[in-house]
Amino acid sequence: MKIGICAPSTPFTREDGDRVTALAAASHPDVELVFDPQCYTENGHFAGTDRERLTAFVDLANDPGIDAIWFVRGGYGACRIAESAVASLKDVARRKLYMGYSDQGNLLGCLQRHGFPHLAHGPMPADIRRAGGDAAVQRALDWIVHRNPQSLEPHIQAGERYAAFNLMTLAMMVGTPLMPDLKGHVLMVEEVSEYLYAFDRAFFHVSSHLKEAGLAGLRLGRVSDVPDNDRPFGEGATEIAKRWCRNSGIAFLGAADIGHDADNKIVPFGLATSSATL
Repeated sequence: MKIGICAPSTPFTREDGDRVTALAAASHPDVELVFDPQCYTENGHFAGTDRERLTAFVDLANDPGIDAIWFVRGGYGACRIAESAVASLKDVARRKLYMGYSDQGNLLGCLQRHGFPHLAHGPMPADIRRAGGDAAVQRALDWIVHRNPQSLEPHIQAGERYAAFNLMTLAMMVGTPLMPDLKGHVLMVEEVSEYLYAFDRAFFHVSSHLKEAGLAGLRLGRVSDVPDNDRPFGEGATEIAKRWCRNSGIAFLGAADIGHDADNKIVPFGLATSSATL
C-alpha cells in the first residue's frame, strides 16, 4: 500500500519525516510512505506557495498508484486552496482515503461536500512530535491500512453518520463553499489554545448556523491549553457547549475522545461501516 503525504498548510521537517518513515517500516512493513517534497518547502508561514501546495495535493490524489492521502500537519492555509483543489480531482481520487484534522478540516469538509466517500478525522505525521506520538501515528496507520476498529473514537457505531472538526476551523467554514451537509450526523468538535471567550463566540457562530442543519447531536472533545484571560470567564468549555446546544435545539451527547493530543481517535466521516471496539 502506498500512502501519499502532503502539506496543504504549514511545513514539516525531514528529520520528523524520517522518524515517521522508520516507525511505519517497523510497525507496518507492507506500507510505503511517499512524502511529497513540498512537505519540506517553506514560503513564509506556509509549506510553499498556494500553487505549490495545491499541486502537491492534486498530483497525489490523482495518482492511480497512491492508495490514500495523509495530511502531514495542520496550522493554517488549507482554506486558501481547498475549493480549487477539490475541483481539480479526477474519478480515481474518489477511491482514496483522506485523513487529517485541525486545519485539514477545510479539505475534509470540502471533500465531503463533493461526495468523496472515504474521509476521516485522525492523527497526522506531525503528531510524532508529541509525548506518546508514536502510538498516535501507529493508530492512524492501523486505520488507513487495516480499518482497525480499535482506532475509532469509542462512541462510533456502525450505521450512524459522523463528522469531526476543530471548532475554530468549523466556525470559519460555515457559510462558505467548503461547508458540507451534516444532516443526520453526530458532530464532534475539539479545540486548542483558545481563550474561553473565543471558544464561546465560535460556539455561538457554529450553533447559529447549524441549528437548522438537522444534526443528530454534538459531542465535545478535549479543549486543551486554554490560556488565562485577565478575567475569569465563569464557565468551563463543557458548560459553554451545553448552553449553546440547548439554545439552538441541538442534542448535546456528551464527551468525545478527540483533541489536539496523542490520544486523538479516528472519526470516519459519513456513514460508519464498523463500530468502535476496545
